[in-house]
Amino acid sequence: MTDIIRDLETLRSRVRAWKHAGETVAVVPTMGALHFGHLSLVEAAKTGADRVIVTIFVNPKQFNNPDDLAKYPRTEEADAKLLAPLGIDVIFAPAAAAVYPVGFATTVSVAGVSQGLCGADRPGHFDGVATIVCKLFMMTGAELAYFGEKDFQQLMVVRQMVRDLAIAVDVIGCATVRGPDGLALSSRNKHLAADDLKIAPQLYARMCKASNQLRRGVDVAEVLAEVRADLLQDGFSAVDYLELRRASDLQPMPVCDGPARLLAAAWLGGVRLIDNIAV
Repeated sequence: MTDIIRDLETLRSRVRAWKHAGETVAVVPTMGALHFGHLSLVEAAKTGADRVIVTIFVNPKQFNNPDDLAKYPRTEEADAKLLAPLGIDVIFAPAAAAVYPVGFATTVSVAGVSQGLCGADRPGHFDGVATIVCKLFMMTGAELAYFGEKDFQQLMVVRQMVRDLAIAVDVIGCATVRGPDGLALSSRNKHLAADDLKIAPQLYARMCKASNQLRRGVDVAEVLAEVRADLLQDGFSAVDYLELRRASDLQPMPVCDGPARLLAAAWLGGVRLIDNIAV
């Protein structure tokens, strides 16, 4: 079984020994409830570095809804079993008090790429993400960090933070892992009822259709309106957002005239699903 480290000094001692031996260190930050999407990040990290740390920490600062925090699955034992065959070096699973001790008073806030999309619907979420990721980079001393493109806005926030604060870590984005039906793998999928699981793949299917239309030059507003209507007809209860954004900085694109990202968040059976694809 992989070593589970909970205190910072033990982790730092381990990392110092690795670096003294000239080995590179990668980190895969997670909140647990691991699935094959997470495991694909770990596999990429093992290819890119000599040593791999997977962090498991349910970060209270990125939940704007206390009920969501309370309901978030804590499955450390199952997560460790999933990771065991991959041969990672350490699971870092600190307690909340170790990450945010009494008197903790610092927040990392990233403007620009954090605005709109999930940033609009989840106030304070990306401040919590930036703060914990920054702290995990400092705690692990990693030179490489792996994130999934499924949370594309989060990936952009982390990259902006690293650039702005000159943090010595390379942030590597990995392609979204999907099921055979196209549904993006997510810890939230397990909350979907059987009937909703049949509908959920329509989010990706509708987005792919929209991407093809946008590539052919169909009006952006017309395409997005059609997809919204189609999703509601499919059985989604609401669409929080469906937007075309510039791939480089997530600025809105009323006209599709360059590399872009189509991003969506929609509700199905009380579960908020997010997805994005390149255009």
